[in-house]
Amino acid sequence: MRLRHKPWAEEFLQAHPEIVISNPESLKGKWDTEFSNTNPLHIEVGTGKGQFVVGMAKQNPHINYIGIESYDSVIVSALENALEAQPLPNLRLLKVNGVHLENYFAKNDVDRVYLNFSDPWPKIRHAKRRLTHEGFLKIYESVLVDQEEIHFKTDNRGLFEYSLTSMSAYGMLIKDVSLDLHANMPEDNIMTEYEEKFSAKGQPIYRVEAKFL
Repeated sequence: MRLRHKPWAEEFLQAHPEIVISNPESLKGKWDTEFSNTNPLHIEVGTGKGQFVVGMAKQNPHINYIGIESYDSVIVSALENALEAQPLPNLRLLKVNGVHLENYFAKNDVDRVYLNFSDPWPKIRHAKRRLTHEGFLKIYESVLVDQEEIHFKTDNRGLFEYSLTSMSAYGMLIKDVSLDLHANMPEDNIMTEYEEKFSAKGQPIYRVEAKFL
């Protein structure tokens, strides 16, 4: 995906520290102080324009959410969506790279990880960049509460099959596999921008929940 440069993005992000956390390193191990409660914390790695994480925060006020995105030109859209949906005291955004999660979260900080429509990185030499590669699974496990889960959605059959294999090889419990999520749409399903786009074209949406053991 080619990103359009937005020269105003950085200033806009800095103008909203109540949503976009500028110093997440300082909150490692104590995110409850940021949210002023001890509610469960769910993170979305690669939050894109934020439709999913904003929707989840609206739907589940008893859960804290953090959307993680590394590109200024993308996360500004997530911020705009968050501002439009205010008040959402249970939502924050981080402009960081998911590979560095351990810099911002301690073990047991996170209760669930969402991965939605991640870049498939189809070339074999790029496999380590896939967000369901064993290297990333190790990172998620290092910040999650013991025996908690990853929820993964994609339209890419190849990435889905790779992810099932990767998670199984890592020793995770594979559960609730769907090869066509929208055939029996769950009432609580929040769609991402890509999910709306691809499902409208008739493409099946693949979904899995995987639990660390």
